[in-house]
Amino acid sequence: MTAPAASILELQGVEADIGGSRILRGVTLQVEAGRVACLMGRNGVGKTTTLRAVMGLRPIRAGTLAFAGAPLAGLAVAQRALAGIAYVPQGRDIFPHLTVEENLRLGLVTRPRPKAEVRADLEEVYALFPVVKAMLGRKGGVLSGGQQQQLAIARALLMRPRLLMLDEPTEGIQPSIIDEIGDTLGRIKGRGGLAILLVEQYVDFCKRVGDTFFALDRGVVVASGAIAGLTEEVVQKHLQV
Repeated sequence: MTAPAASILELQGVEADIGGSRILRGVTLQVEAGRVACLMGRNGVGKTTTLRAVMGLRPIRAGTLAFAGAPLAGLAVAQRALAGIAYVPQGRDIFPHLTVEENLRLGLVTRPRPKAEVRADLEEVYALFPVVKAMLGRKGGVLSGGQQQQLAIARALLMRPRLLMLDEPTEGIQPSIIDEIGDTLGRIKGRGGLAILLVEQYVDFCKRVGDTFFALDRGVVVASGAIAGLTEEVVQKHLQV
């Protein structure tokens, strides 16, 4: 019998407000090392707020967050990044006037390393994202949405994270690129225990890449379990628009 994987991220009863409105109403979830957890739900239920709370970009009013067994309370965004949390938000946050290569090198600043290791890390992301290597000299702003998404994930991986959080990585992207991103997530998950917390509304994508799921509704986790247990009933009740 296989032993359960250790949790790299744990949220217990997390509550958060935006502009005086309660968005998270006691979110409890766990992300296991080496696995992909899909955080799902309709628009406005608190998925992005959950990721921003983990990253320290949204204060919480109640509950606890722990990363690798240590509390995140009191840690600034930069400290959470140094601890091993990487976040690719909606919109990707690519610097449009910097080249692809310059954007990538920003991912190296968080965790300095010897030149030989830098070269090895860059070659690894080039292998994962050939289009990134092919466009090193281009400005980030001229890339397509799918290319920018691949660049954003590549940059995050250069931080050598233990947890990679992705917010709607398939949004506005053509199907062929979605397939490529899905293939890449399948290749990187578990490398060195890397865990992925994926916010996504595309159910088929979650079923393809995910190991576990958490369905949010009105700021509360209303269903969770192995991705194989994501039934049509749960999809219709909590996920479909």
